[in-house]
Amino acid sequence: MKILTVLSMTLLLASISAGQDRGDDRDRFAGAWRLVRLEQPGADGKLRNVDCAGLFVFTRDGHASVQVMDRSPQPSTTAPLRYSQGGYEASWGTYSVDERTHTFTFHIEGALVRSLVGKHLPRSYQFSGNRLIVQSARTDEHWSVTWERY
Repeated sequence: MKILTVLSMTLLLASISAGQDRGDDRDRFAGAWRLVRLEQPGADGKLRNVDCAGLFVFTRDGHASVQVMDRSPQPSTTAPLRYSQGGYEASWGTYSVDERTHTFTFHIEGALVRSLVGKHLPRSYQFSGNRLIVQSARTDEHWSVTWERY
């Protein structure tokens, strides 16, 4: 009986600990983030800094909204998936976090570019101080966005 009790307590503590681990990063996402740096491939394939401004908001209950404005929009690229129209990106929906893989998925419910509606966009993330660095988890996309907590 003692072994069963110890085993039960160990499993309970492990599940509580795992639940706390899953909640840590999700809690870190919550809040408003201003865009610090957006890098995307130029015609030569090398990452270039884009002159833009933006806001990403994550709520504790799993909702998200992002807006990015390119101050000097370039003609449309041949990227496999367009996120902006006329140099402006706006979308909202929900998000889920997988701390094990350091990814979150943005589930698009509404967007300026309507072909995004219903998409599930996987993103790699990294926290560094008061910054959140986000990249696509797709192998055909090569961009990086750095956000700073307001």
